[in-house]
Amino acid sequence: MKDKDKNNDDFEIPQEALRKIKSQSELDDFFHGLYKQAVEGMLKAEMEEHLGYQKHKPKEKSSENSRNGYSSKTLKTNIGDIPLDVPRDRDSSFDPVIVPKHQRMSARIEQAIITLYSRGMSTRDIEATIQEMYGIELSEGTVSNITNTILENIKQWQQRPLESIYFVVWMDGIVLKVRHNGRVIGKTIYLIIGLKQDGLKDVLGMWISESESASFWMSVLTDLKARGVEDILIACTDNLAGIRQAINAVFPQTICQICIVHQIRNSAKYVVWKERKEFMADLKLVYGAINKEAAYDALEDFDKKWGVKYAYAIKSWKANWEELTAYFDFPLEIRKIIYTTNAIESVNSGIRKYTKIKTVFPDDQAALKAVYLAVSNIQLKWTMPIREWGIIINQFVIKFGDRCRI
Repeated sequence: MKDKDKNNDDFEIPQEALRKIKSQSELDDFFHGLYKQAVEGMLKAEMEEHLGYQKHKPKEKSSENSRNGYSSKTLKTNIGDIPLDVPRDRDSSFDPVIVPKHQRMSARIEQAIITLYSRGMSTRDIEATIQEMYGIELSEGTVSNITNTILENIKQWQQRPLESIYFVVWMDGIVLKVRHNGRVIGKTIYLIIGLKQDGLKDVLGMWISESESASFWMSVLTDLKARGVEDILIACTDNLAGIRQAINAVFPQTICQICIVHQIRNSAKYVVWKERKEFMADLKLVYGAINKEAAYDALEDFDKKWGVKYAYAIKSWKANWEELTAYFDFPLEIRKIIYTTNAIESVNSGIRKYTKIKTVFPDDQAALKAVYLAVSNIQLKWTMPIREWGIIINQFVIKFGDRCRI
């Protein structure tokens, strides 16, 4: 603890000091002193504003608080450790902005750590990189503590208010390997992307779960509703367990469209290689038909040809026919954006690029932090409406009328 005020007025002005510098160590000392002087000067200015009167000036009668010496603190910066004298007040209500309480690292370095973490680097690699870049030794625990500040950002992001209507939402998940109770298991982080009235996309939230069910999806959709979503016109999903029941329960007017691309992959999964080309060509006559009636006729022909050998494929199409063919009720421009969950598949691919270095996450929080940072980076590129939005929005208005709220 220091009770005497440090007088920094005798610190030489840069021009004079620079002329006396003869070595790298003297240059380093100069910049350390300059940094120290600048930060301590700002701390003193903050204290004056906090107390309402300048040092050595009469105190305002309304203020019972006063200065109470200094405390020592070492700030880690990109130019090394800087010892600081931080002013104190009598009632300990002074909370500096320039160097917040309990913070010993500059914001620049903390941001560098978070940026490296968002790129998929392990805490050990980050530790080595910061040592190389800034000459600062960090423990893995320090890196984890810094990246844990992201959890509060995730909490605020996950609870932020949403728009009242989304023209389209795409729903899907990405599986990551997470350590759980001593075992490494696959956990799915489910994402929902919404298409807004301005034609821009937005990731509405993420939820982690080992399994999916109608109950799980109902809790997710209820979460969206609690955050302000009143209506969803079209929901595009994979054939996820319980999702359609949940959508119908929470947003009964929403049209469900099962991803055609996923359905095609599932249908062709067990077709023998020598028959796959012919099988796929015949299947294309179903999903590529000009309307729903022609598609059903093509499915009947497909059934006659392949139904005995690949009955499971026909059964799946017929069981989910209404949800698979909802896109036929819309113009071609809308069909292109709802017949597949490609919008969210693209995001999942981007997440993979950021998380590929991390083969196993130590816990759920680490997985959520990585996905959140990856999504944040991906969304920076979402600055333009989807193609032909002027045409598409008019088609939505004609189809859904007042529900579009335009």
